[in-house]
Amino acid sequence: MKKVIIATLALSTVKFVSCGQVTTQQALPPVETQAPNSKYPSAFPGQTRIKGVKTQTPYEVKVLSEGLSLPWGIKSLPDGRFIITEKAGNLRIAKPNGELSKPITGLPAVDYDAQGGLLGITIDPNFERNRMIYWTFSERVEGGTLTSVAKGKLSADESKIEGAVVIYRATPAHKSNLHYGGRIVFDKNGTLFVSTGERSDLVTRPQAQALNSSLGKVLHLTTDGKPVVGNPFENQAEARAELYSYGHRNVQGLALHPVTGDLWETEFGPRGGDEVNLVNPGKNYGWPVITYGIEYSGKKIGTAIQQKEGLEQPVYYWDPSVSPSGITFYTSDLIPEWKNNLFVGCLSGMHIARLVIENNKVVGEERLLTEESQRFRDVTQGNDGALYAVTDQGRLYRIAKK
Repeated sequence: MKKVIIATLALSTVKFVSCGQVTTQQALPPVETQAPNSKYPSAFPGQTRIKGVKTQTPYEVKVLSEGLSLPWGIKSLPDGRFIITEKAGNLRIAKPNGELSKPITGLPAVDYDAQGGLLGITIDPNFERNRMIYWTFSERVEGGTLTSVAKGKLSADESKIEGAVVIYRATPAHKSNLHYGGRIVFDKNGTLFVSTGERSDLVTRPQAQALNSSLGKVLHLTTDGKPVVGNPFENQAEARAELYSYGHRNVQGLALHPVTGDLWETEFGPRGGDEVNLVNPGKNYGWPVITYGIEYSGKKIGTAIQQKEGLEQPVYYWDPSVSPSGITFYTSDLIPEWKNNLFVGCLSGMHIARLVIENNKVVGEERLLTEESQRFRDVTQGNDGALYAVTDQGRLYRIAKK
């Protein structure tokens, strides 16, 4: 079992205000030291490469398990255990000590290829009563593959999912194995937010801007997969009523702010231009019209603009890319300086990013677990106030106050 303890350092400090309380964070140079891929100017100060901060509360990191196979999503259960998706199509339950259950059966077949497979997961707010689970996955249908949303009941013996049914399919299907999006969260009203990708190909990129398409969107659905009443486009001709926001590239992080209730997301840029966005209903987040990234080939994207009237700016972006995946807000009082901070699992960055957010702006950034050399796919908070994270290499981590 591995432990990492971070000690307090005596450095210059800066004060941040969170929920009426003044907290002290250490002011450091930006954590990103590599040259950016582009020389695009940011839209406002602090939109990228914000000052670094350093956690002062001693904490420890434990590897609870190394027995997972390409885990993608993790969600806390009411009894302190965790339910975890594995890309090949398995559900697993992990005890707080890391002990893993046998694979849970009864799920629809996934198209397990490249970025596809069994993806995001959440549980019903009334799970203790109804045992309902909701998940996303890549599904092969006529015409290609797509992101699908399903639900089912965890059996009493936890061996299978009963009555599994697909409640939504993000059409049109496309012959690609990339950019499925795939995060899913409940809002305070018991309805679902689901993210999709624009499937990566040049031919499908414009779908992110198309209101008659589910690609490159954040969707707002009932638990039956229907559009939520009051969605921004419900009365607009030739627009899908389930759309909540559009102009996204590949959203793999969704979380609700614990104080404001606002929806936040993280999405992949190409080479550079990974984004953190505050998601508002009906807004256009710009892809592929505006971006702070460039093509993987090094060429410019479109007309190479970063700002345009009517298109939303990211709250924060990274260049070079860190590949932001699952996210969570920290709500515990055990590490007070983390309260209401956003934690981002980073793949190519091989760390967990801690973002200090005040007044909807990022005011500090820290990189955690860099020494682990892991691709962090998802992060959640446990009932014990610790953070738990899963990695592409199959690890389950616990990060908690020492």
